[in-house]
Amino acid sequence: MKIAILSRNSSLYSTRRLKEAAEERGHEVRILDYLRCVIDIASHRPAIVYAGQPLEHLDAVIPRIGATHTFYGTAVVRQFEMMGVYPSVESQGISRSRDKLRSLQLLAAEGVGLPVTSFAHSTKDITGLISLVGGAPLVVKLLEGTQGMGVVLAETKKAAESVIGAFMQLDANILVQEFIKEAGGSDIRAFVVGNRVVAAMERTAAPGEFRSNVHRGGQAVRAKLTPEERATAKRAAKILGLTIAGVDLMRSNHGPVVLEVNSSPGLEGIEAATKIDVAGKVVEHIEANAGPPRTARSRRKA
Repeated sequence: MKIAILSRNSSLYSTRRLKEAAEERGHEVRILDYLRCVIDIASHRPAIVYAGQPLEHLDAVIPRIGATHTFYGTAVVRQFEMMGVYPSVESQGISRSRDKLRSLQLLAAEGVGLPVTSFAHSTKDITGLISLVGGAPLVVKLLEGTQGMGVVLAETKKAAESVIGAFMQLDANILVQEFIKEAGGSDIRAFVVGNRVVAAMERTAAPGEFRSNVHRGGQAVRAKLTPEERATAKRAAKILGLTIAGVDLMRSNHGPVVLEVNSSPGLEGIEAATKIDVAGKVVEHIEANAGPPRTARSRRKA
């Protein structure tokens, strides 16, 4: 097959591993900077031009769309879908996952376990926001934040009022969530491919830090999921329309709760922690699903 990886940086670990895994299986791989893709919108012949040449005869694309370029990146993926090229992750799923508020609303509507969460616009509603999540300590999250950035733990009501008020004065969109104390600064990343959890790791925050992200100094080890945790991860990915996803969970007193669903989950931390060839699992999924029979369906769904 001819596969394109949509990535702005060919030296990133995830991009390199996906390329290596595909080439090891005999596929022809090209890395494309999606911001350099020119979308040619024309009736009956949608196309993408790259470096002055039309992109033709691709069987599949693997989107690795950065959070800061979601709008254009999803437009490029959508154009590939219109051309009948199989996307490992569909544009609609990427858009849903990147809108944290919308994704939580979709998950909540289907009964998926979540931390108690509130959202408001007016500074007059701060007291109500805090009370809805059970008071302090609580977590304040910027909707546009990634990799633990824009996430603040407010340990007292006064601190919560100050942080929420400051964000609102800046006209920033924020979520206020209950703090899951019993998780002990740990969370779980379940890597979903198709309808299977192919790998899972438990991340624990560094001393003095409550965010468990590996990029923030957190430590990761292989995790053994319960059947409920495994089912929750698969269900969350399916609800958002993601065939490949990193689902972040916490173990609470009332069962697993979903923190976030990532449409471009990194491979470095989870492959190091689990020793599983996750990139290979992604390529195997593409091999099983890409091909001409999906063309008409892809066009309808886009």
